[in-house]
Amino acid sequence: MNFLFRDAEGGTLCPQGSVVCIGAFDGLHLGHQALLRHAKARAQALRLPVVALSFEPLPREFFAKGTPPGRLMLPRDKLQGFAGAGMDGVGLLRFDARMAAMSAQDFMAQVLHRRLAAREVWVGPEFHFGHQRRGDLALLQAEGAKLGFSAHAIAPLMYQGERVSSSRIRAALAAGDFALAQQCLGRPYRISGRVVHGRKLGRKLGFPTANLRFTRHPPMQGIYAVRVRGVAGTALPAVASLGTRPTVAGEAPLLEVHLFDFSGDLYGQLLEVEFIAKLRDEEKFASLDALSAQMHQDVALARSLLAAQGGPDVVETPHE
Repeated sequence: MNFLFRDAEGGTLCPQGSVVCIGAFDGLHLGHQALLRHAKARAQALRLPVVALSFEPLPREFFAKGTPPGRLMLPRDKLQGFAGAGMDGVGLLRFDARMAAMSAQDFMAQVLHRRLAAREVWVGPEFHFGHQRRGDLALLQAEGAKLGFSAHAIAPLMYQGERVSSSRIRAALAAGDFALAQQCLGRPYRISGRVVHGRKLGRKLGFPTANLRFTRHPPMQGIYAVRVRGVAGTALPAVASLGTRPTVAGEAPLLEVHLFDFSGDLYGQLLEVEFIAKLRDEEKFASLDALSAQMHQDVALARSLLAAQGGPDVVETPHE
């Protein structure tokens, strides 16, 4: 990846022209991957750079405010995904009140024409953009002809008779259907982040945890059997809680991971947590003793599920 930009205003980033693909790209699922691959192939054929254009925060997060929809992927992971897909440039445009008020015509003129000198623009099915979502493929094509670019949409990617979409994956994760989520994503669902200091309550209860703050509203909440990468050379079995911890009056979403038979300092370390199975919903317990008793049951069930699944990644790390 050669450049990243956040602003709609500014000089031309691709004076020789570019091929641009636009979308929310939350999760970078198989449909997104198909769009990125196609745009990359067109750019190679035209000998032009390819640019992935998205927004941060996502428009639906900006408009939802108090009750934002679940976020599948954080910006850091999305940027890594764009780089892995061979994007030459990435735009994560700041979606604020000014951007929300920008008309579709102004967006095309300022961002696609002036900023990126687009020659081709590729979007997914049912794409809308601009103030009040008034822009669509037909408008892209009509205005693009005046500005010097063509616009196209790829066909929807289907799985089991339904379109692969971020909203479908969110619903699958909320229902604990990790098999469906994996089929739509093309990989198991994972969350990554750096370990931060917490209240050390898990340690007092006999279940020390590595805490990862989820800086966007998570797509699901509950207790899960997981595997963790970033600690050792292979994935380690663990149990995780993702949510607001109602028993201890938590507020901000937190991912707490208890690695089985592990002792060590993980603060500041980048971990990747892969979700295998949902054990139960979050619930508020009458006391910490009741919470601790349930945690023992959660650990036993997670161990059993992960062991039954088997595979070379399931290892037990000796207690240090």
